[in-house]
Amino acid sequence: MGASSAVWQQTRWHIPLWRWVLYGVLFIIVGGILAFATLKPIRVLPRIRLAPGFALVDQNGQTFTSEDLRGTLTLYTFMYTSCDTPTCDYIINTMLEVDRRLDEANLGETPFQFVVISFDPDRDTPERLQAYASSLGVDLRRWHFVTGNKRLLKYIIGGGFEVYYEQQPDGSYIFDPVFVLVDGWGIIRGEYRYQTLVPDTDRIVRHIGVLAEEVRKSKGAARVAYEAAHLFLCYAQ
Repeated sequence: MGASSAVWQQTRWHIPLWRWVLYGVLFIIVGGILAFATLKPIRVLPRIRLAPGFALVDQNGQTFTSEDLRGTLTLYTFMYTSCDTPTCDYIINTMLEVDRRLDEANLGETPFQFVVISFDPDRDTPERLQAYASSLGVDLRRWHFVTGNKRLLKYIIGGGFEVYYEQQPDGSYIFDPVFVLVDGWGIIRGEYRYQTLVPDTDRIVRHIGVLAEEVRKSKGAARVAYEAAHLFLCYAQ
């Protein structure tokens, strides 16, 4: 008994490193599952796809890039400032209403920005964008009005964000009204393309809150729980 006890004492601490790593991983997984069970119902937004990277020009004539938004939740929309149709009124009024209601999303310390990309660079010069922003009375520390080269815009808006627009012979545009919510890692988490029974503003504000909560709480064991919510498609409506 004494000999076997001594042998056990000598070998108990010689467990291979890979086993300790395995135990640690299992501990994290089990902890995450327990956290998932405890924190239910966790709701997340889907990870739809990567948003396009870009380098455009803002209302100040300065280069504005997607990297400037790293770590920031961002709501995008796409339009042109000389538009005078109900569609454009709806787009900008929705953005303004989301801005007014951001407190409902409980952002806390999570930064948030609005980006309006114009697909009419011939008319929407930086000066024109600046005047338009001023007419709206928005906080330009949180709002950005940007545009760029026509061909580049097609790649960014049409290819990356998958938003249709086409210029007409009279200079106007036909286009789809779209809002896109992007997280701080450049991943599209929400696309709002069609009006439903629930107003877009209500859905967007609620989804911003869901995303901000994930940013705050997805840490440690809870992070595994949030990954489980993604795995099991526990998506917010």
